[in-house]
Amino acid sequence: MTALNKFADTTFTPPELIRNFCIIAHIDHGKSTLADRMLQLTGVVEERAMRAQYLDRMDIERERGITIKAQNVRLPWKVDGQDHVLHMIDTPGHVDFTYEVSRALEACEGAVLLVDAAQGIEAQTLANLYLALENDLQIIPVLNKIDLPSADPDKYAGELAHIIGCEPEDVLRVSAKTGMGVGALLDEVVKSVPAPQGDADAPARAMIFDSVYDTYRGVVTYIRVVDGKITPRERIKMMSTGATHELLEVGIISPEPKASKGLGVGEVGYLITGVKDVRQSKVGDTVTSERNGAKEALAGYREPKPMVYSGLYPVDGSDYPELREALDKLQLNDAALDYEPETSVALGFGFRCGFLGLLHLEITRDRLEREFGLDLISTAPNVVYDVVLDDGKEIHVTNPSDWPTGSKIDKVLEPLSKVSVLAPSEFIGTIMELCQNKRGQLLGMDYLSEDRVELRYNMPLGEIIFDFFDTLKSRTRGYASLDYEEAGTQAADLVKVDILLQGEGVDAFSAIVHKDDAYNYGNRMVNRLRELIPRQNFEVPIQAAIGARIIARETIRAIRKDVLAKCYGGDISRKRKLLEKQKEGKKRMKTVGRVEVPQEAFVAALSTEDSGKNKK
Repeated sequence: MTALNKFADTTFTPPELIRNFCIIAHIDHGKSTLADRMLQLTGVVEERAMRAQYLDRMDIERERGITIKAQNVRLPWKVDGQDHVLHMIDTPGHVDFTYEVSRALEACEGAVLLVDAAQGIEAQTLANLYLALENDLQIIPVLNKIDLPSADPDKYAGELAHIIGCEPEDVLRVSAKTGMGVGALLDEVVKSVPAPQGDADAPARAMIFDSVYDTYRGVVTYIRVVDGKITPRERIKMMSTGATHELLEVGIISPEPKASKGLGVGEVGYLITGVKDVRQSKVGDTVTSERNGAKEALAGYREPKPMVYSGLYPVDGSDYPELREALDKLQLNDAALDYEPETSVALGFGFRCGFLGLLHLEITRDRLEREFGLDLISTAPNVVYDVVLDDGKEIHVTNPSDWPTGSKIDKVLEPLSKVSVLAPSEFIGTIMELCQNKRGQLLGMDYLSEDRVELRYNMPLGEIIFDFFDTLKSRTRGYASLDYEEAGTQAADLVKVDILLQGEGVDAFSAIVHKDDAYNYGNRMVNRLRELIPRQNFEVPIQAAIGARIIARETIRAIRKDVLAKCYGGDISRKRKLLEKQKEGKKRMKTVGRVEVPQEAFVAALSTEDSGKNKK
């Protein structure tokens, strides 16, 4: 019997033999590859079934080479003749998925901090490190890719030691690609990560840290047991909703689901109750026994605060109920997604969705289209503004159509973010110039080593979410890395730019921008629409306006039929009569005709050219 099967068949593993840890790192530093080597080394995946990025289950993750969902897996490992159980969580590295990382950290006692030995520590690695330290996790510093010719492990070990406060020789060195040093890393996890604490005899309490929807089995809930034990066929209660269910199956992930006889203190696994209602399994909720259950729930997670809002609309209006159902199911798998119904004059019924960033928006839309077969339009993303009127009334604006008109505005508050940029010191000047152009205020600057510097700025969030990262990368030849977090609000000189077709506003194209950038936005939008909207039988003016003031204009020329084709010579007055008749008809048509904007024009005009580039 293998060590894995032995653990699957026994009822509970003693907490002192369990180690719960996660891998945190910047994007593309080798987290998923290291997880692959751990799966191979511990024998939970057979050689013939092994594939690269084994834990990245979604096609979109494999195509882009990024981790979107944190994945947990149970690994057996023997140290000094003693079998241990390791619960490992592979986390995303992108700033937009920090909420996934924060939930993973809550389910662990230790974290492997992985740094590329050829690139050194990056901004997102620092952000995740601070998150881990806030949770009092045991940090194991590791340098990866030491087999690369460009690797400089001694230099970056010193950098890591300086940040964490350890000795350079304490930093482990591995090659996830070749497997070198991975066994020593697992030994170190067993030695230095503390065992989970909990009361085995207390009423059962387990934290829901993730869940997915299975078409055949309903909601599958992932839990970490804190106190007591969870066994199949007992009735459980969700403490926040009060809903009760019978447990059909309890099991572990290793790395495929395997049913077990129960989960004890410190163990991580899954529950299946057969429930199809996705609202009954909330991330952060506490699961307990229905009879003699716990009185006090676990602390749970802080609610994620959306940074960016965008409207999602089905191209075919009849798909609206399917979109609602798809969002319900996706929210189960992505707790950071926030949405509410809204309507648009131009686009019909849809949802206003809150995201943690532009990549989060792009991935969500991609998943809705792939996994649920929907065809969607997303409106231009914008951040949340607070508009204070003269009478003291405050309006929360997540959509340009909510912007107050006809009222005196006292001030507009825009969200601020604290930005951290890590880059080689030779680029300090160009980074400072870029940040100042984006209305940034320098907070401080630290040298991590003699040639690497960290710059900290306060910047408006609206300036970051579009092309900031793309410009930063191009100005620093790809060496800079970026991380940001919310940092309150500030008063700003913002205006709403409306786009008018034939004098009528089209709400989908409106945007809230800084006064200095209003002309550029208006000009760019009217030029783009002039190319996208097909010519009509009458002349169509496209205007950008702030209130009643027009700031940009383009005209779509009319399609003109050649009414003189049938005239072979003859008197000029005959030709003039035909032209005058055509002119009158066009004038009459202009008063009654409506400009139909094709769906393709909406898609092209609203697709943010920069969103696809904004990958950290």
